[in-house]
Amino acid sequence: MGSRTHKKILADTLEDLTETNFQKFVQDLVDRRQEPRVRRARVDGKGFLVVADVMVSTFTEKKVLSVAAEILRGIGCSEEAQQLKEAESSPSGSEQHFVDKHFSELIDRVTCVEPILDLLLQKEVLQHEAYNSIRSMPTPQAKMRELLIHLRASPAHKDIFYDILKKQQKHLVEDLEGNS
Repeated sequence: MGSRTHKKILADTLEDLTETNFQKFVQDLVDRRQEPRVRRARVDGKGFLVVADVMVSTFTEKKVLSVAAEILRGIGCSEEAQQLKEAESSPSGSEQHFVDKHFSELIDRVTCVEPILDLLLQKEVLQHEAYNSIRSMPTPQAKMRELLIHLRASPAHKDIFYDILKKQQKHLVEDLEGNS
């Protein structure tokens, strides 16, 4: 089970990178000098799931998150690198945060995003720039995806979001908690 968990954490992190940062990540992965090394043919032009698979099989479950964090730091993705380091150091049996556990369902099912954004801005979880950027997204799903990616770096911000969600979308939260 542990291996699947690290692979899932890595895959989620890679999926959330911008296309440019994902390409930089893959480039730095194949350019690594330390052994074991990843051959370009195994990851070139491949998606995040394949890259995560290749990394787990190359670096082992135990080391994959620290290798990924090192590469992320090297390409300037320090928030993502920090998340991986935290995930690596947390006990494998620890409970995943509601926001992370229900990431996809929240994107699909939260349709009224603006009142949540307003409260997050008011509570200083979001800065005006992020608030405006998220509000300008074309669909509720795009808004939620961007919001959740923004929240990933901070467990405290996830907690505030969760509290808001419990008030704004009580039935959704009860449904998701009942299905976990």
